[in-house]
Amino acid sequence: MTSPLNPMQRDNEIDLSEMLGTLRDNKWLIGRIVGFFVILGIIYALVATPIYQATSTAQVDQKVPELPGLTALTQTLGTESPETTTQAALITSRMVVGGVVDKLKLTTSSSAERIPLFGNFIARLYASRHPGQVAAPWFGMNGYDWGGSKLDIFQLSVPESLQDQPLTLVAGENGEYVLQDKDGNLLLTGKAGQGAGNQGVTMQVKTLQANPGTHFRVVSHSRLTVTNRLRKAIKVTEQGKDSGILDMTYDNADPVLAGNILREVGELYVRQDVDRNSAQAANSLEFVREQLPKVRSQLEQATAALNAYQLKARSVDISMQTQSLLDQEVSIQGSIQQLRLQQADMQRQYTPAHPAYKALMQQIGQLEAKKASIDKQVGTLPNTQQELLKLTRDVQVSNDTYTGLLNQAQQLDIARAGTVGNVRIVDSSAVDVTQPIWPRKSIVVLSSTFLGGFVALLFVFIRQALNRGIEDPAVIENLGLPVYASIPVSLREQALHDKRGRTYDKQRLLVMDAPADMATEALRSLRTSLHFARLEAKNNVLMITGSSPDVGKTFVSANLATLVAQGNQRVLLIDGDMRMGTLHRVMGGHAEGGLSELISGQADLETTVRQIGTSQNLYFIGRGKIPPNPSELLMNSRFSAMLEHVKKMFDLVIIDTPPILAVTDAAIIGHHAGTALMVVRFGLNQAREVALARQRFEQNNIHLRGAIFNAVEKRSSGYYSYAYYGVDKAAG
Repeated sequence: MTSPLNPMQRDNEIDLSEMLGTLRDNKWLIGRIVGFFVILGIIYALVATPIYQATSTAQVDQKVPELPGLTALTQTLGTESPETTTQAALITSRMVVGGVVDKLKLTTSSSAERIPLFGNFIARLYASRHPGQVAAPWFGMNGYDWGGSKLDIFQLSVPESLQDQPLTLVAGENGEYVLQDKDGNLLLTGKAGQGAGNQGVTMQVKTLQANPGTHFRVVSHSRLTVTNRLRKAIKVTEQGKDSGILDMTYDNADPVLAGNILREVGELYVRQDVDRNSAQAANSLEFVREQLPKVRSQLEQATAALNAYQLKARSVDISMQTQSLLDQEVSIQGSIQQLRLQQADMQRQYTPAHPAYKALMQQIGQLEAKKASIDKQVGTLPNTQQELLKLTRDVQVSNDTYTGLLNQAQQLDIARAGTVGNVRIVDSSAVDVTQPIWPRKSIVVLSSTFLGGFVALLFVFIRQALNRGIEDPAVIENLGLPVYASIPVSLREQALHDKRGRTYDKQRLLVMDAPADMATEALRSLRTSLHFARLEAKNNVLMITGSSPDVGKTFVSANLATLVAQGNQRVLLIDGDMRMGTLHRVMGGHAEGGLSELISGQADLETTVRQIGTSQNLYFIGRGKIPPNPSELLMNSRFSAMLEHVKKMFDLVIIDTPPILAVTDAAIIGHHAGTALMVVRFGLNQAREVALARQRFEQNNIHLRGAIFNAVEKRSSGYYSYAYYGVDKAAG
């Protein structure tokens, strides 16, 4: 048979079967934790303030409508500007959102004070059932709103020191109110529908509907704070890449306010776009009007020069070759003139390093190169034809430019008055009040279930990792202590333990109350093992001890003594724990008149030894009154003499002692015992603790015969499987 796995090796390994076993062993605990979180999730889903979403859709044209008579900048560059991205940024700009804040007076916020956790739910429930009414205060707490209270502030102005500071408005009778700062100092008093002012605070309440004494929280925010907060709350997304369709959303607990905010954002957004394009038309018109006098002067000068040359040359006509070159030059020169006008306009908006400006200059350079090529051809003509071509060209170019500018001026004047933007609202702001976006009950409950499962698993595994108590009897045997018995945990023993806490006058033993219990069967096995162990002992005194309190020494001692007595042996059970002994609760009766009085000479053996029940074989000595010096009493010769006397009177003497690591009493009693057993509790005592207790006995020349593994719980796999009995509470 292979030896058990070393616990140190097991600690360094991940055993999947052990993990699954741990989950099965704690399935009810995990279920309770998950159930608790599910209940919390359901409560939250019911009482959480619903959040509604306002939605709106806008369409952005990919190209700005061209101004009449001018070449579009996008055509000049040969590319399209990212209008969608630009417009999406404009929607949440401070220019647009700030205008909404001003129009809807969002710098002032107010809310009724309600009881924590469930106040909003109670108020919503009442308002839905009694619209337009104010709920009566519950339990006389009129400072809170219980539903139906309303405060509408038309105007609020406070000094800078009170800005963004919470103020308290207390409702009074007939629409009267009192405004206080956060320290309770009076700022002003007023009445709904009337303006009020004091100490630099100006306020006008439009509507006040509340029980007298109801408190409202009022805050005057800075415009920039509200604007930035609203900019972050408004979400703008594009439907597909370069689609030009923008979806706008805004979430708020007040569906009416959410719809109004998004509606105003859309209207201001479209208005500013129209204003921007109208301003662009106005700027272009101003530029054209500035150029008209200059071009007209150039036309007059060119016409006069041509007439003077024709008189001088006596009406020289242009040849067909010259006419062809003239047409080409007029076309190119006209284009150059138009681009020069655009250059002058672009210099107002861009620097020479801007890509748009560079592209424009590149086009002008290309046309200048073509013009230079034609000028070379003109240079081959006779001087008279050259001069006549030049003068005629100047007249035609100036005339075409002047005529074009006149047309542009008229069209731009019309465009300035009736410009439309390149964006429009497709779907106006709307809110579905029947379907809040939060809380979504199914998602909340599902999330709380997963969270509960995670917390439960985390708790179970952390507890398992931190609980280094012995759970395998092989660990005890590796410490050099044979395990005489493994006693399973008993639910019935726990019930008896609870009854002992209420009364001491009745015997309450597991072996008497539940003789068929698995723990009772394990104790019978211990009785058999002890029968053979005592054959080698120096006397018939058995000491039951432990390394720490609450391991079940009292439970083992009392029930073992009863079982041995049932085997027709005279047994004396002694409570050797004169500090905190509780054997009298199990055996019935009181602690007084016991071992401490016997050793101190205050009582004799006949009065301290009590017969238990109707049994002729079981006798008991209680601990007595708690003495100031238990260890010194145990070292008294009367204790040794008493043991020598009772050893002859009884077949077995069982002594229940205090923990060895707590006090030295067990070491003193151990010198008188022929057999010493230590109780080790499942999951409580650590291996190091048991080893230290064994070492403490060896230092006092006391040989521990073995150990009793008590309160063994059921485990699902691996080395836990031997504990096939059990429930979820410890015995003894």
